[in-house]
Amino acid sequence: MNHEEVLALFDRQLRRDVQANSPGTRVERDGNVVRQVGADHDWNGVLWSDLDQTTADVAIRAQARYFATLGREFEWKTYAHDRPGDLGRRLKSAGFTPEPQEAVMVAPVRGLPTDAALPQGVHLRAVTDPAGVDLVTDVHEQAFGTSSARLRQRLLAQLAQNSETISMVVAMAGDLPVCAARMELNPGTDFAGLWGGGTVAAWRGRGIYRALVAHRARTAADLGYRYLQVDATDQSRPILQRLGFTVLSTTTPYVYDPHREA
Repeated sequence: MNHEEVLALFDRQLRRDVQANSPGTRVERDGNVVRQVGADHDWNGVLWSDLDQTTADVAIRAQARYFATLGREFEWKTYAHDRPGDLGRRLKSAGFTPEPQEAVMVAPVRGLPTDAALPQGVHLRAVTDPAGVDLVTDVHEQAFGTSSARLRQRLLAQLAQNSETISMVVAMAGDLPVCAARMELNPGTDFAGLWGGGTVAAWRGRGIYRALVAHRARTAADLGYRYLQVDATDQSRPILQRLGFTVLSTTTPYVYDPHREA
């Protein structure tokens, strides 16, 4: 895999020329900034920018004003290779709050394992209805310790209005959901994204997360995607590296809450 070529492809397909990723959202281009706008439960934020020392502060203030008029909290998703090099510092100075940095990891689908053994008594359940979404969000809250209310609304909307852009799966130990993950499909691009992979604490270390990566890799291969991409935490990064993923860049979200500023 040629690192520079894949990074350029990633920037072009999933950032600069990105398509809206869920029903009810839209992608807008404001000068050298690309943003996604949707309802309160959707992901709202800046996906790409082409700024320099003379234009960055003006663009940052413009995006803050725009989302404030909508009453939307939003995220400026920065990457290590974005310019200017002090974009993160400028965002902090403008009132944005940084969240933990994650590694942007990519692997060619054809090189990934597509079979992985599950622990005895554990099986996979495809999510195709609201009951399945409830299982996904239940795991999310247990695994990450955060509310899944917005996530639930977004997943239900995707499932109801455009199920071809998402694939979700839950690992069940009998009737108990123990791990869940989803894959965001980006039609017309080379990338499918792995999101939300989480295992409840009592079931970690048994290979279930790896099995869900393999399951999604098989699905992506069947659909003709070339690459899988994931924003990896420190916890999942070593597992993904062992499976064949490499670090393409790093990403740090900067969140702006207009209600807090007010």
